[in-house]
Amino acid sequence: MFSSKRSKVITAGIAAVAIVGGSYGIVSATSSSAKTTTTASSSSNSAHGFARPSGSSGGGSNARSGPAEGGTVGTASGVSGSGFTLSTSTGQKVTVKETSSTTYEQGTSSASASAVTNGEPVLVLGMTDSTTITAAQVIVQPPSGGSSPGGQVIPYAKGKQGSSEQVGQIPADYTQGTGTLVSGTTADKAIEAALAAYQGGVVDRVVQLGDGDYEVHYIGVNWPHHIFVNKDFQVIGANS
Repeated sequence: MFSSKRSKVITAGIAAVAIVGGSYGIVSATSSSAKTTTTASSSSNSAHGFARPSGSSGGGSNARSGPAEGGTVGTASGVSGSGFTLSTSTGQKVTVKETSSTTYEQGTSSASASAVTNGEPVLVLGMTDSTTITAAQVIVQPPSGGSSPGGQVIPYAKGKQGSSEQVGQIPADYTQGTGTLVSGTTADKAIEAALAAYQGGVVDRVVQLGDGDYEVHYIGVNWPHHIFVNKDFQVIGANS
């Protein structure tokens, strides 16, 4: 895990299957009563390989018509008073916006915005809308990443088919496009676990499955597209 305040990532077993291209499913969430559930549609962004939120439908509110909690990890550049550009290990460019409520850490200690300088490795958590993150927290020089259940991140390449794998444990009750959108500390822990195991893309939402495990939705790469984290915030599997 990136922060000492949160659980460490633990590995699971390995399995393999499937081939997939650069198209990505989009999950849109609609809210009914006190619960937000997700429904699936399909699209792709040929310029960046990023799945984008779908629009509202029906009479209810739509949690995926706007940003959801997510994050990424990479190297800062173009630092200014209002934000910076982050480049992931696979070359994806992310715009990070800082606000008066953004908090900072350097390693495991509290810091200020001045800790963010060009060339520094950073972990960003916040409201994510495709390639833009409005930062709630920026961690400079985060601890090194954790182990994954297997499989390597495959960078996005326009027009190029990328192979996909299914590795580790996929929750038995998982069906693509279902789950309850989560936020706050719970989302942060799941995001950090996923990013510790698989770096290079961007987390744009986290949903909780029926058995209490989490699906972390990953964009900007050809693989993985879904990262699974258990109730103890340990990465247990990943697939396309």
